[in-house]
Amino acid sequence: MKNTPTISRNAYQPCVQAASPLQTGLRTFNKSLKLNYQLYLLLIPVIINFIIFAYVPMTGVQIAFKDYSIRKGIWGSAWCGFEHFERLFTSANFAPIFWNTLILSVLNMLFSFPIPIILALLLNEINHRVSGAFQTIFIIPHFVSVVVVVGILVAFCSPSTGVINVLLKRLNLIDESIYFTRMSQYFRPSYIISGIWQSVGWDAVIYISALSAIDPTIYEAASIDGASRFKQLLKITIPSVLPTIIIMLILKSGKIMSVGYEKVYLMQTTTTLDVSEVISTYVYKKGIGKQEFDYATAVGLFDSVINLSLLAIVNRISKKVSEVSLW
Repeated sequence: MKNTPTISRNAYQPCVQAASPLQTGLRTFNKSLKLNYQLYLLLIPVIINFIIFAYVPMTGVQIAFKDYSIRKGIWGSAWCGFEHFERLFTSANFAPIFWNTLILSVLNMLFSFPIPIILALLLNEINHRVSGAFQTIFIIPHFVSVVVVVGILVAFCSPSTGVINVLLKRLNLIDESIYFTRMSQYFRPSYIISGIWQSVGWDAVIYISALSAIDPTIYEAASIDGASRFKQLLKITIPSVLPTIIIMLILKSGKIMSVGYEKVYLMQTTTTLDVSEVISTYVYKKGIGKQEFDYATAVGLFDSVINLSLLAIVNRISKKVSEVSLW
């Protein structure tokens, strides 16, 4: 009897194609939607808020490429291409304003970024009750209005009754009062120091939250092994909070050209314009002051593109070096 060939059962089964990444993602999303539908419902107001106040206003970006007229509106105004950008780049004000913005932002980040980290590490090492009291003290200035902060700064730097001048005279460090608010060399230090005073406590909250998530048993094990508090700080605390520090650094780098105009504008005087005129105040004066909305939009768009580029570059470098990134 001849041997008949055997046919496998799988040969009769239809070929099943592997699910595409899109189908897999949809299935995962549907499963997550069923399990966490309450959280997605809470997310709806946030999405609506972003659409109305973040994405819809983006249609106004086209003003930067138009000869804008209030009477004709955004859609009715004629296109002018890159005319406003050419005007910006050929303007005599472009170079000093750009460098003023960059220098002020870099110096501000250089000095203000590490101080909240140091404060959080110090508060983490002391008693929790005392730490909570200090957190409250340091956070309060964050809720003070920028106008009030500048007013306090002006009062402290007053040449006649200011605390700083009085103190310097008592210590025999100066003979005559210094007009801090009218001298260019004191503008940047004043801006940075007052900014640190106002924001250090609020920025430290993020790092304190990251520190509170560290497992206490790790410290106990290190203490049993004979590690000192300083070694625990170097080997456990800092490495644990390092991803948070990197993420915050990436986010800060994306705002490096975004110097808020309110504080700079309030601190400006005619004698400090050579160092205090930045992109944001320039946009404010051109847009609101002279009603050159199209040109001001072009300047603001240029600023945003620079910030986005820096954010992408720093994020990519961070991903290669530390494997921590936003995306």
